[in-house]
Amino acid sequence: MNQKSLLLEGLSDAVGFVGGALLGFWAGRLLGLDIFADGYGNAAIGGIVLVGLGGGLGLQLARRWRKRQKPEGEN
Repeated sequence: MNQKSLLLEGLSDAVGFVGGALLGFWAGRLLGLDIFADGYGNAAIGGIVLVGLGGGLGLQLARRWRKRQKPEGEN
């Protein structure tokens, strides 16, 4: 792998993870879950779970997008 492909891989992973985590955060806020609430109540834990799931799903979507961008012989 060359440096350009490594940079593209890192940037797409970062954008996918952060984008997914933000979507999870705002979905939690719409549902009344606050990850920054005092203590570890049910609302805080639920918000943390949504942020984690969103980040993981965003990362997987970014990797699938990157895999589709490669020519057939490179996979």
